[in-house]
Amino acid sequence: MKKMLIFTTLLLIAQVTFAQDDKSKRPSPPAQARQTVGGKTVTIDYSQPSVKGRNVWDPAGKVAPAGQVWRTGANETTTIEFSDDVTLEGKPVAKGKYALFTIPGEKDWTIILNKTIKWGAFSYKQNEDVLRVTVPARKAPAFQEKFTIDITPNGVVSLAWADTKVDFNVK
Repeated sequence: MKKMLIFTTLLLIAQVTFAQDDKSKRPSPPAQARQTVGGKTVTIDYSQPSVKGRNVWDPAGKVAPAGQVWRTGANETTTIEFSDDVTLEGKPVAKGKYALFTIPGEKDWTIILNKTIKWGAFSYKQNEDVLRVTVPARKAPAFQEKFTIDITPNGVVSLAWADTKVDFNVK
């Protein structure tokens, strides 16, 4: 009887542990944008936070504060991977996988590729940046409750959330 109780307890602990690993059940579920651009594959893995009535760009806030480095999504650091060498906004980027950070702003955003992929933006170090470019921000054509990243076949990467849309080009 005692062995059965121990076995059942261990089984329940294992079930609870593995159930928590189901990332699709998170409040900010995982998503992926993937596209072939000029014969090269661009893949972005990220999580989709929702606005939920918040001012997500509030400089004093904790969601995606304007003027501060943001992990460009939620949960794990957003990654961008190139199957071959590319240019991003005309600047060369070597084939590989990078952390994708941004610095949101009212009129423009800084797009950052960083060589260190860790959880969130807590361990971000500017001296590990591979590339930084500034691109204009604009009002989105429609309100976007969930943060979304899209890539067009001609290499336009769009970041859209709340009332903001930002595009950058990968060739």
